[in-house]
Amino acid sequence: MSALVRTCSHILQRRSASTLSFKTLRSSSTTRGLLKRATAKLIGLPVVQARPFVVSLPALKNSDEFVFGRDGEEEDDEEAEDFIPDSEVEELFEAQGPLGLGDRHHRVFIVHPDVKWGSKKQHLTTAALMMAEAEGLVNTLENWRVVDKLILSTKTPEKKRIFGKGNFQVLTEKIRQTPGISAVFVNVERLSPLSERDLEEAWGVKVFDRYSVVLHIFRCNARTKEAKLQISLAEIPLLRSRLKNEMANLDQQGGGSRYIGGSGETLYEVQQRLLKERELKIRLALDKLRRKRHLLRSQRKHREFPVVSVLGYTNCGKTTLIKALTGDIGLQPRNQLFATLDVTVHAGQLPSRMTVLYVDTIGFLSQLPHQLIDSFSATLEDIKHSDLLVHVRDISHPETVNQKANVLNVLKNLQIPDALMNSMVEVHNKIDLVENYEATEPKVLPVSALKEHGLNTLKRVVEEQIVNTTGKHILDLKVDLSTAQLSWLYKEATVQDVEVIADEGSAVVKVIISTAAYGRYKKLFKDGRR
Repeated sequence: MSALVRTCSHILQRRSASTLSFKTLRSSSTTRGLLKRATAKLIGLPVVQARPFVVSLPALKNSDEFVFGRDGEEEDDEEAEDFIPDSEVEELFEAQGPLGLGDRHHRVFIVHPDVKWGSKKQHLTTAALMMAEAEGLVNTLENWRVVDKLILSTKTPEKKRIFGKGNFQVLTEKIRQTPGISAVFVNVERLSPLSERDLEEAWGVKVFDRYSVVLHIFRCNARTKEAKLQISLAEIPLLRSRLKNEMANLDQQGGGSRYIGGSGETLYEVQQRLLKERELKIRLALDKLRRKRHLLRSQRKHREFPVVSVLGYTNCGKTTLIKALTGDIGLQPRNQLFATLDVTVHAGQLPSRMTVLYVDTIGFLSQLPHQLIDSFSATLEDIKHSDLLVHVRDISHPETVNQKANVLNVLKNLQIPDALMNSMVEVHNKIDLVENYEATEPKVLPVSALKEHGLNTLKRVVEEQIVNTTGKHILDLKVDLSTAQLSWLYKEATVQDVEVIADEGSAVVKVIISTAAYGRYKKLFKDGRR
């Protein structure tokens, strides 16, 4: 008997003992309450009292607080309108973790389907390298351990069992002969609910794909409300898969398609409705977070701080590079896949003393479904609104070429503006790990973020690109030292040099200034440009 049937029976028995009449059972409010409690247990949704669903928009706990502050009355009003208690987000996040992926220890058998030809064949990598990445994903999880692995060729990756009859039998025998296996990781982008159910029945253990494993890594690393909400949204497809499998089991017992207590809904329809309600709440929350991000971007634009998004394949060294560029001791880089899930912003200075904001973004990975990328669209949206992109590559990695292709493909799917793509700076990181490194591509910048090699050149190039892309001007302005001109320029522009002319009581100031700021300057003071 399934968990849902047992739960329904238990609740109905208790109600019967309290003189629950058939008429009461048929009432819509009572029936819905019973169904909600029963189905919630099956798909991992909490039983909560109905109440308005509102969202708190988290303040950036990094340099954004330093840059923007929190004393604006208008911003406080908007935050009050969008407030949600931490317990609300935690309820959404903790209640729906997919079954079988919890904190328990997993001894994992990895199988990689090596597609020999067709549209799913990988041309920029090898089966051995993809297996190594799969091992890295498993080893990222604290309580998981790889006990065995197998690369197996296939001509039929689209079929339910992925492999042909002979190879599937070889794989099944290998799994059964390996002691202590608690899960099999099939290194494919996404398994269909039908395939997942069939493989679990054949092997007698939990079966995971890349989507579920990566999502669990995300879940373990989530810290902020935004990350937790985005993960909760990305988990909805897994909950739907579980629902389909559970309904298939119920149908075999004749219970999955029955109507419940006169409500006019089957068990499957009730659970689908609850999932849709949950998904709607999460999307509403993320929409409010997106509006908050828009507000923060508007504030950055108003204050004219250039924004540089640092992106790349997961574990390429983005955070380490930003720490080296900014000297932000609060950053703690980790040698771990997907250590960064939240966009964080860190202020740094370029050689001209111009302040820029470096945005640390989530790492990319090959073979991730669009559903997972779409769930993090609120986070990745910041990339589109940058003034400059810096693409960091781990040049010591054997798959560095394939990783670059994957990053560029994700950026293409995000519809990054052509001007932003064309001005992107490519950084070859970890050159200290490459013996006799020589650049094989034009216009790349070799650096070692860990050893702090090549950073000055990188800063100069970033500055040149920022000046070009933001339309800033480098001007020599003559100022009267008896006025407020010089102090105004220090506040509103980047002062590079001051040459005092003592006899005249004036100075020639070399500045980097935006078109808007220069327009304000000319209105306030007589234009002293030389």
